Amino acid sequence: MTERKGIVTFKGGPLTLVGNEVKVGDTAPEATLLANDLSPVQIGSLRGKVLILSCVPSLDTAVCDTQTRKFNRAAAALGNDIEILTISMDLPFAQKRWCGAAGIDRVRTLSDHHDAAFATAYGLLLKELRLLARAVLVVDKAGKVQYVELVKEVTHEPNYEAALAAAKKLV
Repeated sequence: MTERKGIVTFKGGPLTLVGNEVKVGDTAPEATLLANDLSPVQIGSLRGKVLILSCVPSLDTAVCDTQTRKFNRAAAALGNDIEILTISMDLPFAQKRWCGAAGIDRVRTLSDHHDAAFATAYGLLLKELRLLARAVLVVDKAGKVQYVELVKEVTHEPNYEAALAAAKKLV
């Protein structure tokens, strides 16, 4: 498994990313995640829609909470051709509880807690923390990656406007 050191930091301290880096133009790697009801969701099964993959370390942290809420608000204006997925290592039960408490109704949360298949397939596993790095990817209807932002400092927010603009161009 490929390891990339020092590309991202947590409070200034360097971390190691595990897995192969996904770049613009790549086919989105296949990975199976768990929905809030524990049913499996394969990334490939979502082809036909533009996907915004919002990757967060944990919904129970302030920046991840903010990121998911901002994408949830933005989703109202995107229409049915764009789907926003928030992916974390949180347990599906915790994701469901958090969404209910936060009023999240337009973003679907998916869990990678079981085997970190998504995290390693997308090169976003933080080795030292066994959490996802903060990143946003946009995948077109055919399954090709069209936008990637790996947030360099895990405690910072992504560029929402750039990700949303990239997704809107694909509809």
